[in-house]
Amino acid sequence: MGHHGWKGDPPPTEALARARILEGARRCLERTGAAKTTLSDVAQEVGVTRQTVYRYFPGLADLLQAVAEAGAAAFVERMRAQVAAIPTPAEVVCEAIAFCVEELPREPHIAPLLDADDRALFGHGVTSGTGVDLAGSFLRDLDIDWTLAGVADRELDELAELMLRLIGSLLQHPPGSPRSPDDVRRFVRRWLGPALIPGLDR
Repeated sequence: MGHHGWKGDPPPTEALARARILEGARRCLERTGAAKTTLSDVAQEVGVTRQTVYRYFPGLADLLQAVAEAGAAAFVERMRAQVAAIPTPAEVVCEAIAFCVEELPREPHIAPLLDADDRALFGHGVTSGTGVDLAGSFLRDLDIDWTLAGVADRELDELAELMLRLIGSLLQHPPGSPRSPDDVRRFVRRWLGPALIPGLDR
């Protein structure tokens, strides 16, 4: 592969090289935050040149997005456990949104996007095709009969997108008096919940 450096232990495959850069970036982000992390910092952490990092990630924004995506699956599993016992569509959606608003700022893989100089990174990442696909799959995998709430399978991706946009807005543009998790639940239940009540004539 022609790798140089890597602290004397070059990875045998491209996939492992990429994974090692992601892990180095995660350590840098935990140590100094997104606003103070540079590609040079990541390169030094991994033991390679900046040019090597550029081979896998065109820029810092791409690297931050990849770090977030790498941790998204584990976060989704935590959220799945949080809502597993909730039987109704409206309450599942309320709880999932409240969980994200409360927990994402503490999630080590994803929170750095909230602190990045380019604050749009978080919004773009959350509502990217990958983000919507992941959220749509999450909704489909729940033990919920969405059709009873009038939500067809093809519409779950739209519901997922709406949820993600609301989460992004609540995190990046909170009101002057930030809402508590219970306040978020009441807010979402009041305005989004009616759209998911089984049998509601729409």
